[in-house]
Amino acid sequence: MFENEVSDAKRVVSEFLEQAGLKEGNLIVIGCSTSEIASKRIGSYSSAELGEAVFTAMYEELCAHGFFVAAQCCEHLNRALIMEEEAAGRYGYEIVNVMPMPKAGGSFATAAWKHMKNPVAVEHIQAHGGIDIGDTLIGMHLKAVAVPVRIAHPAVGGAHIVCARTRPKYIGGERAHYNKEMV
Repeated sequence: MFENEVSDAKRVVSEFLEQAGLKEGNLIVIGCSTSEIASKRIGSYSSAELGEAVFTAMYEELCAHGFFVAAQCCEHLNRALIMEEEAAGRYGYEIVNVMPMPKAGGSFATAAWKHMKNPVAVEHIQAHGGIDIGDTLIGMHLKAVAVPVRIAHPAVGGAHIVCARTRPKYIGGERAHYNKEMV
């Protein structure tokens, strides 16, 4: 069940990682609308089974490459994020008390809560990169300078995909020189 969507999700992660140039230990935020994957309007067709299938596929791929994952909740939880307690501690994020459910947090975030080793919720992060499945608006959870990452196949099921990585800000003026490795 959901073989095509799982295959799409793994391909998106692979294409993203191939192009984004992120480092092991970086934090990746994922926002996901299972309604959009099912070719429905966002928030209208939540599917716990689909959320679980897509989350586990992406989570396993990202963890295998040494990344931390934050799953964005829906607007009913003010787009809070579910992540491993280890990652929250490493990056200094304050833990809040809420548990996502399919209709209050979303199916993808609920799957994250179910499958992570020690899940916690936080309100705000500054991720190094992100994957937005179904136009869930993850931009608020990225570091200040986001750069689009164009992937060859920007879809999971019926959902549109937008990917981004971040880079340090350029500061200084016309005399400034920049480290090309940080671009």
